[in-house]
Amino acid sequence: MHVPHWIEHKRDGGELAPKDIYALIERFTAGEVPDYQMAAMAMAIFFRGMTPIETAALTAAMRDSGRVFKWPQGTPPKVDKHSTGGIGDKVSLILAPLLACEGFWVPMVSGRGLGITGGTLDKLESIPGFDVRLSEEACLRQIEKIGVFMAGQTDDFCPADKKLYALRDVTGTVPSQALIIASIMSKKLAESLDRLVLDVKFGRGAFMKTREEAEALAAGLSAAGNGNGVRTTSLLTPMDEPLGRTVGNALEVVESVESLQNRGPKDLVDLTLELCASVSDLPPETFRRHLESGAAWDKFLAMVEEQGGDARVLENLAEFHPAPEIGIVAAPHDGIIRRIDAKAIGLASVILGAGRMVSTDTIDFAVGFSGIRKTGDIVARGEPLLTIHARDAKGLELAREAVEKAVLIE
Repeated sequence: MHVPHWIEHKRDGGELAPKDIYALIERFTAGEVPDYQMAAMAMAIFFRGMTPIETAALTAAMRDSGRVFKWPQGTPPKVDKHSTGGIGDKVSLILAPLLACEGFWVPMVSGRGLGITGGTLDKLESIPGFDVRLSEEACLRQIEKIGVFMAGQTDDFCPADKKLYALRDVTGTVPSQALIIASIMSKKLAESLDRLVLDVKFGRGAFMKTREEAEALAAGLSAAGNGNGVRTTSLLTPMDEPLGRTVGNALEVVESVESLQNRGPKDLVDLTLELCASVSDLPPETFRRHLESGAAWDKFLAMVEEQGGDARVLENLAEFHPAPEIGIVAAPHDGIIRRIDAKAIGLASVILGAGRMVSTDTIDFAVGFSGIRKTGDIVARGEPLLTIHARDAKGLELAREAVEKAVLIE
């Protein structure tokens, strides 16, 4: 193995053989390829890209760099969903129990938030006692019992992705489509899924700003999934305004609870049902019935209890995590809301402490926004546009300034 030769080959626009990609990732994970060489390869990939065959090989090699779930023969179809990230996106908390209600197994390995994008694990950890650090044995026991778990990535789960992402983050190579695909799909493939649905977002509050960029990413992600034996479908969804009416960890869990009790906002519920239908081949109304009957709520309660969470506080979680400072942002005049900028709301949530700018930042579960109005709503002067939940008066005022710039009323 001569790593400089491979770097030069890719730098000059050549195609790497799958066996060479496997060898590179294996040696990198073992510490035998130094970071500076892998960083050079990442930059070569950034500028030259990768063919679908190369991308599929990189994805599989990163998957195989650590533990891969092994399921017993004859068990139900294993299904999951991945979102490329958005503001107020709490779909996973509703979708996972819904799919489990239909007898699917949902082995959901999720991530934490970074920057303006919230993380499923942070939301779940706002539930007192909820444990996202599950062993493989605990995952298997729980999924056999109730059909679903929601846990975090362990040290031996796709370690190549963890090492490579740390390099990409400091070398300007995060936007590489091939590296994005391999990072996302290696973790999903390590779940040993049968089916996967992708929620690929585009717009102001998304990583991909245009629909065309999102289409290209969705095609690449789907090719990597299908090429590795997982039936992969995708939906392209806009992220110009927040999803639902809340942003912030405990506040989003409260809205998820309301949705599971069939009281959720239409945009959030409709998207969740559409994603369930896409991955299951069942009509959305099948899953709506689980919201109406209470079956999905019961399944979520069972998951919380299995993972050590205190289910008694779920319906009063906002009171369990009270924000000391509460403020209303009111409409300055009569009109129609033309814009509620998702990116600006996301940045304001980070100012409040609901998100991270670096991975070591501490999350404040209590802060965020609730009662967020929607584009197209008719409002009167003085009518609330949203409520700010802040830790202190300074945060409240900074968030207010950001929100006032984010909303356009004509």
